Amino acid sequence: QVQLVESGGGLVQAGGSLRLSCAASGSFRRVNAMNWYRQAPGEQREWVAGITSGGITNYGDSVKGRFTISRDNAKNTVFLQMNSLKPEDTAVYYCNANVVVRFVGTDYWGQGTQVTVSS
Repeated sequence: QVQLVESGGGLVQAGGSLRLSCAASGSFRRVNAMNWYRQAPGEQREWVAGITSGGITNYGDSVKGRFTISRDNAKNTVFLQMNSLKPEDTAVYYCNANVVVRFVGTDYWGQGTQVTVSS
């Protein structure tokens, strides 16, 4: 069984920074791509950033230049460094990972962590 556990959310003033972490645990062979998504109240879930197992990164337009995704493959952990936060970044942030348990990759989701940015 695979679990993704997020941490690092909280309340911060506009212009501040937060760092989210998400660790994959359980019995599996490898973790492929890892992503961060977010969902604000009344909105659809939005992809924020992604990183391949080889370290190639991509970002949504709304966070480019402000957020940085990274990972520690030895610890099966992905990070999201969020700088210059804006009130519109307020959302529940979810970790997503494609994990190979035996032969085929399957997507797993974390439980979400709340990020609130005050103006």
